[in-house]
Order: sequence, then structure tokens, then C-alpha cells
Amino acid sequence: MARKLIKKYLPDPAAVKNNRFLKIFGTAMHDPQLWHLTRYSVAHAFSLGIFCAFIPVPFQMVLAAGAAIIIRANLLLSVALVWITNPLTMPVIFGFAYYIGSLFFPESSDSFHFELSYEWLANSLGAIWQPFLLGCLVCGVFFAILGHVAIRIFWRIHVANQWKLRLLKRKNKGANLDG
Repeated sequence: MARKLIKKYLPDPAAVKNNRFLKIFGTAMHDPQLWHLTRYSVAHAFSLGIFCAFIPVPFQMVLAAGAAIIIRANLLLSVALVWITNPLTMPVIFGFAYYIGSLFFPESSDSFHFELSYEWLANSLGAIWQPFLLGCLVCGVFFAILGHVAIRIFWRIHVANQWKLRLLKRKNKGANLDG
């Protein structure tokens, strides 16, 4: 089923429970609902993890874990999906978020010229923070909803295919017994 496919790529629950940054949640992480893979907990975890991936702060995993505990989404998926924004993808993702935010602030996109230097960061970040944060919010909400819907559709299709396979196996088994 879909659970087997997802479990294959998830980290070990013991490793997540022993993570030094997630120890702040204490016994709240021992709630069994946080570790089950149901269509609801997985869909909520995807939404949560993708949304937190668009939050431009350090320790996104801690935010995702705290929110997963509150809404009882799958903790492993919520934390793992935050790594969509990693050092390799971060410039592209946050650049896209800035572009989306600048559509709402057209006057800020005229003066934007990126340089990889401390001076640029210290002097220019004040001019772009509004479109950047708005873009992160818009992208986070949009992709969280898209991820939620996609997982629900994927789960439904996967379960329907499994039921069809079961029925086919039963028919074949019955045909073998009759023959």
C-alpha cells in the first residue's frame, strides 16, 4: 500500500526522537498518532512540511515538528519535507518566492540587483524583505495546498489499484480452483 512506499524513504523514528533539536518537545513526541501513516496524517504532514520549507528561518525542522505535534500530523514526514529547501535548492526556491512577492510590489523589483557579499546583504535586504516574505507566504500556502491535494489523490489512486489487484488475484485463485 501507500504506507509501504512512504515507509521505505522515511528516517528511523528512533533517530528523530533522539535528535538534539527535537528533544525540547519531550514526551509529546511519544504520541502514537505522530508515527502512524494514514491518509490524513500523511496529507497534513506534506502540507506542513512544504509550508515550513518556505519559511526563511533557521531550524525549520523544529517549527515543522512543533506544528506536527499540535495538528497530529506524521512527524517524520513533516520534518523530512522541510529539507526541500537545502543549501542547493534554497537560492532557486527563495529566488522564486521573491519573484512572486515582487509581483505584488512592482516598485521593489526595479531596484533589485543581487550580489553575493556581506555589504549587499547588510544594505539591500531592507529593500527586499517585504516582497520576499510575502512571496514565501504565498508560495508556502499554494504549494502546501497543492501537496495536500496531490497526496490525497495519489493515496486514493494507489488504494483503488490495490483493491483491483486483490480482486484480480481472487478471481484468478477461484478460476484455478474451478479448473
